[in-house]
Amino acid sequence: MKRKLTHVAADGRVRMVDVSGKPLSTRMAVASGEIKVKPETVNAITHNQIAKGNVFAAAQIAGIQAVKRTAELIPLCHPLPLSGIDVEFETNAEAITATCTARTTAQTGVEMEALTGVMIALLTIYDMCKAIDDAMEISSVRLLKKTKRVV
Repeated sequence: MKRKLTHVAADGRVRMVDVSGKPLSTRMAVASGEIKVKPETVNAITHNQIAKGNVFAAAQIAGIQAVKRTAELIPLCHPLPLSGIDVEFETNAEAITATCTARTTAQTGVEMEALTGVMIALLTIYDMCKAIDDAMEISSVRLLKKTKRVV
């Protein structure tokens, strides 16, 4: 069965999908991504030795702000009443993984919000560390999980 793109009208124009007929659902999405860095960069970040300040605090705030502004950044994305946002980081010797969880009770999902939160958190790490690490690489940004429960 061929799936129809919901953001394309019958005449080929793009449109914002009308979700007014859908029931409210409690929704959650989890996304993650990675930034590969030099071991010295991980050390500098974890020991708060980056000249621009606390990298994880700045990246966490940036990720949260990005989730809140997703509808302004992505055309045709619905603005959502967000009920919760978490941005967390894990490190190993050569990479930092960012994970963003977004929650809402709405008529559409929060996948784009979780993905946007991850990307902006990773870009913030890149921006804050580019003076000491010119080989950083962002990769593996993906949706890990989404849930929906009709209320």
